[in-house]
Amino acid sequence: MLHNIFSKKTKKKSLEKTPIIIADIHERNSLVIAELKSSEIIVETKPLKIADYIIGDIAIERKTVSDLISSMISKRLLQQLTHLKMYPKYFLIIEGDINNIYDEKDNMAKAIRGLIISIITNSNIPIIFSRDYEDTAKYLITLAKQQLKNPTKTSLHSRIPKTKAEQQKYILESFPNIGPKKAEKLLEKFKTLENIFNASEEELKEILKNQASSFKALLK
Repeated sequence: MLHNIFSKKTKKKSLEKTPIIIADIHERNSLVIAELKSSEIIVETKPLKIADYIIGDIAIERKTVSDLISSMISKRLLQQLTHLKMYPKYFLIIEGDINNIYDEKDNMAKAIRGLIISIITNSNIPIIFSRDYEDTAKYLITLAKQQLKNPTKTSLHSRIPKTKAEQQKYILESFPNIGPKKAEKLLEKFKTLENIFNASEEELKEILKNQASSFKALLK
């Protein structure tokens, strides 16, 4: 009798030995994703509130040089990196040749240099500089394979916050379409979760706009 190499048991064992990378849905059309899928990696694309990639208990934010500049100007980067630290482990990947913007007469170059120093020293966030999307994919693949040796349970959420205020925000951010800013505004206006949940749809519309009805529907 021939052994069925396609049996469920064989498939399950094979999957257990395959590295898994969870990518944010906004990364789905990136060249990094295409590179990951061409390797022996399972890529799961899901909406992530924090980070661009999750591998085990490690959160990774990816920025191309142009992304880094635009997010620095919009001041979005510092918020993203603050949220990144809610995971046990984390790092930032800066993709591309950053030396292309290094002109001593250019104030932008000085600002970028200062930003990088601040991220490392003040925010204590490690930075990996990758050459291009292929190099970024190789770092992620290497990390995913290392996780197989010392597996940790993958979490799409950060660690449970310790303070009451953090826990309140954490609960609110678990609802669809509610990010950190809306959670803060809701707590600022209503003070407690009980008040938020008991608020009328009209009262919630001030902050949640047309999403107020779907929010209330989830509470029923």
